[in-house]
Amino acid sequence: MIAFPLVGAFILLVFNRFTDRWGHLLGVAMSLASFVVAVLAFFELLGFGEEERRRAVHLYEFIPGMVDMGLLIDPLSICFALLITGVGSLIHIYSIGYMAHDEHRRRFFSYLNLFVAAMLLLVLADNYVGLFIGWEGVGLASYLLIGFWQFKPSAATAAKKAFVVNRVGDFGLLVGMFIIWTTFGTLTFQGLGEQITPGQTNGTMLAIGLLLLLGACGKSAQLPLQSWLLDAMEGPTPVSALIHAATMVTAGVYLVVRSGAFFFPEGSGAALAVAIVGAATLLAGAIIGCAKDDIKKGLAGSTMSQIGYMMLGAGLGPAGYAFAIGHLITHGFFKADMFLGAGSVMHGMNDEVDMRKYGGLRKYMPITFATFFIGYLAIIGFPLLSGYFTKDGIIETAVHHQPVLGWLAVLGAGITGFYMSRMIFMTFFGEKRWADDAHPHESPAVMTVPLMILSLGSIVLGGYLILSNRLLLFLAPAVGRPEALPEFHFTSTPGLATLALVAVGAIIAWMKYGRVEVPSVQPRGSFLTTFARRDLYGDALNESLFMRPGQWLTRIAVFFDNRGIDGLVNGLAAGIGGSSGRLRRLQTGFARTYALSIFIGAALLTGALLLVGNI
Repeated sequence: MIAFPLVGAFILLVFNRFTDRWGHLLGVAMSLASFVVAVLAFFELLGFGEEERRRAVHLYEFIPGMVDMGLLIDPLSICFALLITGVGSLIHIYSIGYMAHDEHRRRFFSYLNLFVAAMLLLVLADNYVGLFIGWEGVGLASYLLIGFWQFKPSAATAAKKAFVVNRVGDFGLLVGMFIIWTTFGTLTFQGLGEQITPGQTNGTMLAIGLLLLLGACGKSAQLPLQSWLLDAMEGPTPVSALIHAATMVTAGVYLVVRSGAFFFPEGSGAALAVAIVGAATLLAGAIIGCAKDDIKKGLAGSTMSQIGYMMLGAGLGPAGYAFAIGHLITHGFFKADMFLGAGSVMHGMNDEVDMRKYGGLRKYMPITFATFFIGYLAIIGFPLLSGYFTKDGIIETAVHHQPVLGWLAVLGAGITGFYMSRMIFMTFFGEKRWADDAHPHESPAVMTVPLMILSLGSIVLGGYLILSNRLLLFLAPAVGRPEALPEFHFTSTPGLATLALVAVGAIIAWMKYGRVEVPSVQPRGSFLTTFARRDLYGDALNESLFMRPGQWLTRIAVFFDNRGIDGLVNGLAAGIGGSSGRLRRLQTGFARTYALSIFIGAALLTGALLLVGNI
């Protein structure tokens, strides 16, 4: 699974322009080959008994005395592998059409392959060191892909921002790994599972859990490390789909679930911290999505919110794991569907991203509209579509275990109904508002066929995974099972309240953006609107708390270095130089002067000797 996309990236990067004509086909083939291996591994895993579905693959001795490099194929890792390679391959295929006219298309596909390979290593490694290598590989690939159009200053800046913010989270993960090693003497998941006893709790376990959560917040764009995600939209749209649907932002959820032993000793606050971060982020992302006119940034705010739901589910322990992973899988389909659908709209609208310059596109892009609309229904939790089963499952479980956070999630669902309906009305309904030189048209089949496949998953996948607890029972050998198996209730109070609020949000959106003409210029808006447009002042907060104090600290350090350290060294050098300059005046270079000096010295010495002799 890992080797195919890694070899593809190597060939495309090393052989450079020799592969320009067929490099994109190689990139797609390598991703599809990895998907085939994942499918075969999945069916092979099903052939084992439930207690044997944890297969270790030893590769080689990596760090003697600390960790060997190996892979772990179990129900959790294979779910991620199927999502990464399956949805990732559809994004590769879509990119053939989307990047058809880019002269650096071959390099783009090499980065896509590298991204898939790094993410597979992250989820398949059987220890934290291998996970961390994949973790950093994903960070590198995201930097390369977000800044792919580096001739745009905004893209280059966004890539650097994503890289720097993620390093903050990576620092937390790395320190957590240090503490795990010094405490338990191993970094393998199996070794830790054998040493950590149920109910084990102390300050060290809490510290490890919080540090791992910090790492997860960086990769999954959760508060307070979310500021990079919306800027990452500067990359090509397939990159946005890959990062948001199948790879990078799901890594934090994987880390929390895989490290469940550190979050769920009885009485630990780390699990509660995960749930609080998830609930806060799902609301923050939803609020941001309400005020974005850029279609991709609106979807990026949605990703923040939906990952928040997954983190909330992961913070509920085994009772919420299946719903969290189920929502992660279904979100991979409907969010990739909508991001690629947004790319299809941009493809037909001269790369325009402002929804205020769209309108009425359903008549000109019927396939794009139909598939995007299915993704929209899935994400708002329309009954019987994928998101209905997974997101409502998280909400119902949260209301049962953490009522306050659960009802906040219900509120977030209502806001989701508003901003996603707003996006639909502004883009596909109403009168046309586009420029005279825009000629909207449907995308080619290489782009629309992946949309159809993703929309099909957005319809059927959620019910299949959640009903009869199929996913929960499948994941149980890897993550454990709750004491009582949950049941999905079609008429639960939280579920009915969620549907009611979603309907209210959709009606408000129709009244504001569907029933009346949408202005082509963004109105000024209230304070709350400005608050959301500026991403809840996240960047301003980072600048005030970190960037500006960092600047002053740097200036003070430079001043001390220039005037203190360098001043001392330069002063000493100047003193020696000045003294030597004065001393060398004694050396005139004239023989007569030296002879006179010798004569005078000899006379003085002789006189002194005579004086001493007489005494």
